Amino acid sequence: MDGLIIGIITGILAGFIASKLQSGTGKGLLLDLFLGIIGGMFGGWLFGLLGISVAGWLGELVCAVVGAVIILWVVSKMK
Repeated sequence: MDGLIIGIITGILAGFIASKLQSGTGKGLLLDLFLGIIGGMFGGWLFGLLGISVAGWLGELVCAVVGAVIILWVVSKMK
């Protein structure tokens, strides 16, 4: 249960940071959470592809932020 709560908090934080980096504002709690979770999965896949290992909570947060920023960038280019 603690891991789930930490994962949710990490997702919200990663989505919020990515939103702030891309547009200067957060996107709202639920959208930041969704963005952080999807960004974490994409970032984990990308880091694995590049052979970069992620250790600890801070590493997971960085990985999720990188993934979320890339997703936001791609979405902005599709508009």
